[in-house]
Amino acid sequence: MSMEKQKKIDVPVFSAVDKELFAKEIYPLRKPTVLKGVPLGPCVEKWTVEYLAKMGGDKEVKIHVSTVPQMDFLHKNFIYRTLTFNEFVQRAASTEHTEFFITKDESYYLRSLGEDARKEPADLSKQFPELSADFQIPPFFEPEQFFSSVFRISSPGLQLWTHYDVMDNLLAQVTGRKRVVLYSPQDALHLYLAGDKSEVLDIDFPDLEQFPEFVKALRYECILEPGDLLFIPALWFHNTLALEFGVGVNVFWRHLPLESYDKKDPYGNKDPLAASRALQAVERALGVLEELPDDYQDFYARRMVLRIQSKAYTSQLTERVQGK
Repeated sequence: MSMEKQKKIDVPVFSAVDKELFAKEIYPLRKPTVLKGVPLGPCVEKWTVEYLAKMGGDKEVKIHVSTVPQMDFLHKNFIYRTLTFNEFVQRAASTEHTEFFITKDESYYLRSLGEDARKEPADLSKQFPELSADFQIPPFFEPEQFFSSVFRISSPGLQLWTHYDVMDNLLAQVTGRKRVVLYSPQDALHLYLAGDKSEVLDIDFPDLEQFPEFVKALRYECILEPGDLLFIPALWFHNTLALEFGVGVNVFWRHLPLESYDKKDPYGNKDPLAASRALQAVERALGVLEELPDDYQDFYARRMVLRIQSKAYTSQLTERVQGK
């Protein structure tokens, strides 16, 4: 089905944003925003395929390899392989490969990892110090809030699954063009969630027999040009499509009190500790209800829904429905 029936909203664009403008006019709205004209350093001009291959050298990187460009993390339609960085970059930049793992038109994706991927967040200055010197992190948050800087490289046409993160995030599109589609946290009930990911893989032509509610979600969309930044507030769902071979850097920072986060989370996508406890409590409560007959289960589950709705439906949702 065409997504003409799903309402589309253009992500607002700001130019020449500094820390004060970001703090006063953009950040408090808690909505995705494209930021143009923010200095990212010489990376925008320097990060060609040849330069990246030279500077990255023989460092080995773990990559995703897929026979199709639409990667699906829920069903794992890709394999993990290891290549030297210079070989990976050259393969990812081309659409047909003389050397390959599965097929000659396979797609590649790199999400940089910490030195100990199970414990350490990614940090461009540690994993790729030669390249990090070219990249300037926008000073929109305090240094002590910094969590990670994730280096990403995508084959042309590569599309990543829809998911949310629990930290605020700046996506710097250094080279190449990228389409980003986003959905509000308030549309979570329409996105068919499995953990932090949506089960709707094809957001452009979804199976509405399988996912009938998806059409109700408001679709925010933007095209990132080289040098653009996208502010993605925590909990906003996002889906990226590389329109060209491209290189980007995600910068995540902690905006909640430090004790809110799971210390064993190197990716920034584990739910805050209080949220995890609440979700576990719901599962326990539903388990307790199973001790009752079906009609009682139904009645008391509906009471629980009503109680949760009183927390979920805010004035912001009313404003959105009214188009404010």
